[in-house]
Amino acid sequence: MFDFKGKSVLITGASYGLGEQFAYAFADAGADLVLTARSEELLEGVGEACREKGSKVTVATGDVSVEDDVKRVVEQGIADHGKIDVLINNAGIADMRGLAPEHFDSETFNRIISVDLVGAFFYARECGRHMLENGSGSIVNIGSILGNGGSENGVIAYSAAKGGLRNMTMQLGTEWADRGVRVNAVSPGFIVTEMTRPALEALGMDKWIATRTPMRRVGESGEVTNAVMFLASDLASYITGVDLLVDGGTNASNGTFQIPPIHHEWNKDQPMIPSSYEPVQPRPDWYQALEAGVPGVHYPLPEE
Repeated sequence: MFDFKGKSVLITGASYGLGEQFAYAFADAGADLVLTARSEELLEGVGEACREKGSKVTVATGDVSVEDDVKRVVEQGIADHGKIDVLINNAGIADMRGLAPEHFDSETFNRIISVDLVGAFFYARECGRHMLENGSGSIVNIGSILGNGGSENGVIAYSAAKGGLRNMTMQLGTEWADRGVRVNAVSPGFIVTEMTRPALEALGMDKWIATRTPMRRVGESGEVTNAVMFLASDLASYITGVDLLVDGGTNASNGTFQIPPIHHEWNKDQPMIPSSYEPVQPRPDWYQALEAGVPGVHYPLPEE
């Protein structure tokens, strides 16, 4: 479906996780690659695997939050490949402590903002200037559903950074549209990779996430990769300033039930096909009050 032969693609955060999967997919599609991350050993491993697929690969370590590192990586990529056609702004960090916003420390907040938002701007600016000079280019920022609204699963700094990234995508997408550079975003929901799958399954997190997702499952990394490659490709030549949600319907929903909705019990002669979703929570005591339905609709009102 995707053909990136003759294209040079720069991917940040390419040493593991989604960034690693993006690298392999673009290599399979014929792209040459500029891969960057902080971990040289992991990054070299990804780079070598992509070379085995036939790609010309530049591996350049750096921290996206350090402006001089960003300039160096972009300059090296252009020197090695002559151009950068596509930027995948993937690098990001979060915080796994589960701290409530009222207890979140400023040091961690600023660090997350510096990587997830400021670093993405540095790369968009440096690659964008080069693309504008060439009159063409595509930038895909990796956002998150947590940047599209409040959530019980939020990390305040991460949500703030991804919300800013979403707005930056729309701003750059409109500002650069008439000069040949498209800027879009892909915002994944909760996605499992081969690296995270054992932990998610062992902790039961995959099931917990599924109960909060209209599709009733977690996402797979390939489903995000397809969206990223589509927006990066010429198939999306008239699309800019878009944030494409890959979240199983989570952000389209006003809430996804944990106990069976009462109305599922009202029409037993016309049950859901094939059946209603099996909830993870038992019915609470108060549920019984309307289990039989609405008086006067599902059963007769008592006679006076």
